[in-house]
Amino acid sequence: MPADDPGDDRHDADLELLVQAARGAGEIARRHFGTGPQSWDKGDGQGPVSEADLEIDAHLRDLLTGARPGYGWLSEESADDGARLSRTRAFVVDPIDGTRAFLAGESTFSHSLAVVEAGTPVVAVVYVPLLDRLYAAGAGGGATCNGTGMSVSGRAGCDGATVLGARSSFADALWKGGCPPVSRAFRPSLAYRLALVAEGRFDAMVTLRPAWEWDIAAGALLVTEAGGRVADRHGRALRFNRPDARLDGVVAGAPAVAGELLGRVV
Repeated sequence: MPADDPGDDRHDADLELLVQAARGAGEIARRHFGTGPQSWDKGDGQGPVSEADLEIDAHLRDLLTGARPGYGWLSEESADDGARLSRTRAFVVDPIDGTRAFLAGESTFSHSLAVVEAGTPVVAVVYVPLLDRLYAAGAGGGATCNGTGMSVSGRAGCDGATVLGARSSFADALWKGGCPPVSRAFRPSLAYRLALVAEGRFDAMVTLRPAWEWDIAAGALLVTEAGGRVADRHGRALRFNRPDARLDGVVAGAPAVAGELLGRVV
């Protein structure tokens, strides 16, 4: 995109807006954290939701769609009426990614916010409020953590790589010849896992189960802008703001590591 393309200005303005919204979400989360907020199970295997999730969702929707009424809206905690599908640009957000961790008093939950344009994330913020780590990216502009540029690790292969993921994703049956010889680690928030890969603190992340767009959209842009590769479990490019908001797994990491992992997935 040329430097004087008006899209650059729009992306810059949208990034400022997402940063403002994410920091506001963090203030709400910190206010509720450790206070035993009311929570309940959403059923159908969807996991828990809390009053903090809903308050943050309302904050994000009011601020973001108030500033950009022409954008669509997709959030884990909002009913989806499909209106977003007719919009060129849409907000894709998770008010709290890692609600179980939040309710358990763990610090590594996050807020995940992205603007998707024609199916591709173009602006993204992942904020981990209790660690005060704000990850941000704009298409073509690189990725940062608290304002400092970041890049994926330079690891040249997956053997011995550090890979973030749930234990279930490392079952031998999911991999050709069994699970690769990697060092597994875990963080409850998918968005934060992607941010850590973008930062180069881990070589890759995998989730081989269906993943929701709101958990992935922001982090996917962080990884690609940090020089990494992101794909579904079959190696296909990720597309967002689709009628079915689920992705067929995600593999992300340093290009060589992600490539080898994808080659070994069943």
